[in-house]
Order: sequence, then structure tokens, then C-alpha cells
Amino acid sequence: MSRNPFLDLGFSPEEAAALHIRSQLAATLEHYITRKGWSQAEAARALKVPQPTVSKIVNGNIERLSIEFLVKLAVRVGLPVNISAGRAARTTTRRAGERVAA
Repeated sequence: MSRNPFLDLGFSPEEAAALHIRSQLAATLEHYITRKGWSQAEAARALKVPQPTVSKIVNGNIERLSIEFLVKLAVRVGLPVNISAGRAARTTTRRAGERVAA
């Protein structure tokens, strides 16, 4: 099992990475909205988007929302955004119990 559930579901590595980033951004925004105690209308005003857009984020219907758009919303409300690329130090299992850095 990987750290990216979309890989585990059989998506290509490229698509899985994009889906994972998009879902993490949306989940962060949804958590922020909940923590603030905002209604969808209040969140829409704070994010400067229509209420149906907030509904999509809160309900996980994010397939039509771009990563760039979600990043802009996060920054708009002061959330830090960090995206890294390259080979991160992670471990994978090769043989029974042998662990190596990937």
C-alpha cells in the first residue's frame, strides 16, 4: 500500500499525483471552513467564489476544480501551501523485510 490511495486504485503515477494533490488541497480547505464554523455562504464570501463552488469543495466534487484554483483559494484565506517534487526519502519493501530508500 502506498501513501497515495489513487496509485492503489490503479491510476497512472502522473494522474495519481495530480488527484492526490487536488484532494489534499480540497480537504485542507474543507477542514478550514469547518474549523471556522462558516456556513457555505460565509465561506463563499471569504473565498470570493460562488456558494456552489464551496459546496463542491465541501462535498468532494472537485474533479472540475484545478489544482491552481484550489491553491489560489487556500492562499486567499492565508493557508500555507507547500508542494514538493523530486525524489523524497521514502522506504519501500523489496524482499521479505528488506527496506531500502527509494
